[in-house]
Amino acid sequence: MAAIMDLTVSQVSCSSLHTVSLRNAKSHISSVTCFEPRRARTVCKVSLTTTAEEATAEAPKAAAKFDRKTLKGPDRHRSRRFLSIQGLSPGRKVELEALDAIKMMQSTATASFAEKAEVHLRLNLDPKYADQQLRTTVSLPAGTGNTIRLAVLCQGDNEALAKAAGADFVGSDDLINEIAGGMMDFDILIATPDMMPKCARLGRQLGPRGLMPNPKAGTVSTDLNATINEFKMGKVEYRCDKTGIVHLAFGLNNFSAEDLLSNLKAIQESVDLNRPSGCKGVYWKSMYICSTMGPSFRINVGALRALAGADEKA
Repeated sequence: MAAIMDLTVSQVSCSSLHTVSLRNAKSHISSVTCFEPRRARTVCKVSLTTTAEEATAEAPKAAAKFDRKTLKGPDRHRSRRFLSIQGLSPGRKVELEALDAIKMMQSTATASFAEKAEVHLRLNLDPKYADQQLRTTVSLPAGTGNTIRLAVLCQGDNEALAKAAGADFVGSDDLINEIAGGMMDFDILIATPDMMPKCARLGRQLGPRGLMPNPKAGTVSTDLNATINEFKMGKVEYRCDKTGIVHLAFGLNNFSAEDLLSNLKAIQESVDLNRPSGCKGVYWKSMYICSTMGPSFRINVGALRALAGADEKA
């Protein structure tokens, strides 16, 4: 025990002596003039640092970093991308002109992929009544931006016509057997009326995916050439859900604003043209557009109706 105490005392005394000697050395160095070149080098370093700071100040500033400790409420759990574009939205209750809203939507589409342009229409419909259901198709003038894979159920001479029109899969009983076995490499299934009784056994495979041919969707047709070309060019189906809202993609955000506007105008005209007979009073409640991962913008429906459509311009 005594040996340990002696060792501790010796270490303390050594450290104190080292501190005193270090202080003396520093004071001695500061009083010696032979170290002036070292001070000159220090001044040069300071001047170089100042020049770098000036160059940094002239360069464009990087995006502001958000300190989550200063954020309050739900913003504390939101991403930096969300917070950076949050101020670009005027709010959900502010109605905008269609073209201005589209341009703002494109400015907030900052994801690393081509986001879809979506429109959400809130209509005064209650689909539980038969005379208030809305399900139809619309041809988008600028297309959808997606590659559509078509399968056609037909027989006889129609098979050659469907292949010549650009269908990806064509067949009759053999194609039905492939679909029943799990082949789903298509986006739209078109059938001729004489093939509809044979499609009945595909209800479990096609029904949940919304691929069952239907006359309202335009997928049951005798003119295969025209039907295939329409879907290839951008014909889409839409319907209102159980809450009376229509959800539809009307292009990609890398489209020009004018092309998206023409698609949106075509949708508005189609919805007005196919107004159900059971709808009384106000038909349009609201219209919003948004990108896949961006905020929504409210559209002034009256101003959109006043715009000239493609047919009127022609």
